[in-house]
Amino acid sequence: LPSPRTLWPTWLPSLRCRRLWIVTLLAGTKQTHSFLLDVKGKPCEDHCILQHSNRICVITLAGSHPVLQSGKTIKSISYQISTNCSRLQNKVSGKFKRGAQFLTELAPLCKIYCSDGEEYTISSCVRGRLMEVNENILHKPSILQEKPSTEGYIAVVLPKFEESKSITEGLLTQKEYEEVVVKRLRATTAAS
Repeated sequence: LPSPRTLWPTWLPSLRCRRLWIVTLLAGTKQTHSFLLDVKGKPCEDHCILQHSNRICVITLAGSHPVLQSGKTIKSISYQISTNCSRLQNKVSGKFKRGAQFLTELAPLCKIYCSDGEEYTISSCVRGRLMEVNENILHKPSILQEKPSTEGYIAVVLPKFEESKSITEGLLTQKEYEEVVVKRLRATTAAS
């Protein structure tokens, strides 16, 4: 098979093959991990952006997100953002990705509902076109917690070419993120 250089290779005929390609892309080493902390001012609601060398960005939950940390049980996940907007209705076609929904940095991608009544809105974190959402987490929400950075990804976003280099501006690197998480842990233990 050819290397995953193009955005959606022509040798991927089905959506299932594309999802496998995304998981393979995530498992590779050609990606940059960037983190957005306290999204929309909500403490510890951290997101991770995996940017591949071909500029595709995969949005996932950061390891410090409450859904992954607190031993919560996910009741359901919804890509229905409002009565008029569903990320599941995103239909992308052609070389220029016509029909893709355009997202701003803080555009909601999905909502996660937990059994304890908590609700979390996951944001895009990246300006660009929505290529696809992970429908597998709708049927099996547990993979979001079990494999958040591979099979449990939230969505795939394609930024504009001219903006692809500046995506990581304002985001934390892996090392910076780990330092912040350690500081949070120290502050929590000191307060206890």
